[in-house]
Amino acid sequence: MLKFGKIATVSGALMACAGIADIAYAQTYPSRPVRLIVASSPGSGVDIVARLVAPKLSETLGQQVIVDNRAGAGGNLGAAFAARLAPDGYGLFMATPAHAISGSMPGKPGYDLTRDFAPISVLTTGHYMLVVHVSVPVKSVKELIVLAKARPGQLNYASAGNGNATHLAGELFNMMANVKTVHVPYKGGGHARTELLGGQVDFMFHNITAVLGDVRLGRLRALAVTGSSRALAAPEIPTVAEAALRGYNITSWFGVMTPTGTAPEIIARLNRDFVKVMQLADVREKLEVLGSEALGGSPGDFAAHLRGEHDKWSKVVKQAAITMD
Repeated sequence: MLKFGKIATVSGALMACAGIADIAYAQTYPSRPVRLIVASSPGSGVDIVARLVAPKLSETLGQQVIVDNRAGAGGNLGAAFAARLAPDGYGLFMATPAHAISGSMPGKPGYDLTRDFAPISVLTTGHYMLVVHVSVPVKSVKELIVLAKARPGQLNYASAGNGNATHLAGELFNMMANVKTVHVPYKGGGHARTELLGGQVDFMFHNITAVLGDVRLGRLRALAVTGSSRALAAPEIPTVAEAALRGYNITSWFGVMTPTGTAPEIIARLNRDFVKVMQLADVREKLEVLGSEALGGSPGDFAAHLRGEHDKWSKVVKQAAITMD
């Protein structure tokens, strides 16, 4: 008993010292540039938000925040890369619905979102937009459905990768509209958008942040947005639900995470700074123009949100029999 007591006393002392060291380390954080990993190509919705937020975060942290694009495998390559980073607060990760979906799919994406990452904050919420190339002879969701039924298996839609939310949005459309369109996955949202602009594919469900400018310039035609209500940035565009498919409802979101094991003090510091950035008037205004709403909640809020996302997408993945392959 005495021997155990001594060991316990020594262990407790070591843990206390480690705790003091963690706090001391957190107090000096950050002392060098911070990387913000974006698991998508430049020009994607999440990339646009990351590049809007990064310079503002640089000001609050007092260190440069560098956006590091790691596209591929529907966002899984970048996520797996970020999961292997040291848990020291110098490698952050922009999570999207794609990463919540991956955990609902059979297969091994190379990471576990809830095991390998600690949530910091949800940053934005918004819509996906159903857009078609201008050569596609439709001007509404109903007309797209009619065309798809007249040409079964001939229309194709792009996505940011297999299992991505932009993929599942198309699968849900096929299921609810009772049509057959062909899925064409790309390495990221930016690549998919480029191919759609070039007419290599017919339509896509893409983050409104990434395609609203193309719609405004007449390079793409918007048919609908995917949420339960119209987008503030494009109130003239109906929802998919009101246009044709009652009950269709998919929302976009972006959040920031850090590898599990990062000191709680650093996570708290990052949460405060991200929330501060998302409350800036110019950030909120720019996001609104892009079709997104600034959020900025607590780590607990984000964790609860991720649990809800997993439950929702698990049902769609199972019904559509989607796999990682």
